[in-house]
Amino acid sequence: MAAENSKQFWKRSAKLPGSFIKERSKVNAVPLKSKKASSFHEFARNTSDAWDIGDDEEEDFSSPSFQTLNSKVALATAAQVLENHSKLRVKPERSQSTTSDAPVNYKVIKSSSDAQLSRNSSDTCLRNPLHKQQSLPLRPVIPLVARISDQNASGAPPMTVREKTRLEKFRQLLSSHNTDLDELRKCSWPGVPREVRPVTWRLLSGYLPANTERRKLTLQRKREEYFGFIEQYYDSRNEEHHQDTYRQIHIDIPRTNPLIPLFQQPLVQEIFERILFIWAIRHPASGYVQGINDLVTPFFVVFLSEYVEEDVENFDVTNLSQDMLRSIEADSFWCMSKLLDGIQDNYTFAQPGIQKKVKALEELVSRIDEQVHNHFRRYEVEYLQFAFRWMNNLLMRELPLRCTIRLWDTYQSEPEGFSHFHLYVCAAFLIKWRKEILDEEDFQGLLMLLQNLPTIHWGNEEIGLLLAEAYRLKYMFADAPNHYRR
Repeated sequence: MAAENSKQFWKRSAKLPGSFIKERSKVNAVPLKSKKASSFHEFARNTSDAWDIGDDEEEDFSSPSFQTLNSKVALATAAQVLENHSKLRVKPERSQSTTSDAPVNYKVIKSSSDAQLSRNSSDTCLRNPLHKQQSLPLRPVIPLVARISDQNASGAPPMTVREKTRLEKFRQLLSSHNTDLDELRKCSWPGVPREVRPVTWRLLSGYLPANTERRKLTLQRKREEYFGFIEQYYDSRNEEHHQDTYRQIHIDIPRTNPLIPLFQQPLVQEIFERILFIWAIRHPASGYVQGINDLVTPFFVVFLSEYVEEDVENFDVTNLSQDMLRSIEADSFWCMSKLLDGIQDNYTFAQPGIQKKVKALEELVSRIDEQVHNHFRRYEVEYLQFAFRWMNNLLMRELPLRCTIRLWDTYQSEPEGFSHFHLYVCAAFLIKWRKEILDEEDFQGLLMLLQNLPTIHWGNEEIGLLLAEAYRLKYMFADAPNHYRR
């Protein structure tokens, strides 16, 4: 009886996220092979509620659709949850006594963020009412902060002997009278130690000269030049012909990494607004395009870490001096500008750079893994529907920020890393999920998977493997264009 009432409740609650997908699968009993895949526009139109699953925090549970839940069902379910919880509390004692007998079954939590996640999810299950808990079936479980400084998310020790040796090698290179940039790139490819990353990134981006004696004067001159642009252009944001640009930047800034407190501070948002507006004014061929706002964040975090030893993501920037903040802002602007100079055709009218890269990705995947490619064709999934964001945001929406920073160590040490090598990283990233992709057998499932890939706990180890596979693909295909052709 309780099960029947519960079924009827979910049928009546048509407004729940993802309900379209579930109902459709029940009604259409036609085998998947014979069912024609729906179009992307139909999918987006009919599942619009699923994209905004975070917007129902203030849901009115006094509405009739929620009042129809049988009280007996609720009480019975609550009793079951309490009973299960009491059993779980007994289990650790039993497992403790059998640890030595069966070490294979013992689950190790690899990082503090994993442990916090496990505790948070179990506590949430007990606190939330049944209907509220089940009304968000697609909501990702995310730690309080996607820790930027926790680069060893896979459980590696903070500093091994090998890492100490590498750090010393970097310090020798950076302190030499003329830094050998080729050697610095070679050392940076497998990752740059946090302690020397700010100066290494300035050198690799071409912002700083290799000669140590010229660096101080260069920094001083470039920082003064940037704030000269502020004085010259920033007041024009109020002029009519710049209103649209400034308005779009003002809208996008609060959306930049909303889970990280650092980027929600008013002072940080003002810095980002100035950087993006000045860049847009000085690059009228493209102007500001949504997605460019994400590209500021890795530089800002890296240059902030030069002055902050603790976790950067929770740091209050008002504790820094005005000179420090000005240095971070100017350096972030110039390094972001250097990056965008190499991929500006991604952001000009009609974004031809992205169109070409997505097409190249499609051709590359068809040669690397024909089964995955044919799977997309069978369910009418276009590469542009998921890979546009990968190219526009350089995978920043798919990876935690700590992983982006590690990825950019390699991009800056690769010739044309942000434009050319990024293609092979995207291909390796796609094939990484081939099993999950092939398990999905409808258009909706594939799009939901590709737009919500589970990388929240990725760290250096996963990025290292991804880059190794991307390098292998580049070695095989970059100098053999005929491999692209069928």
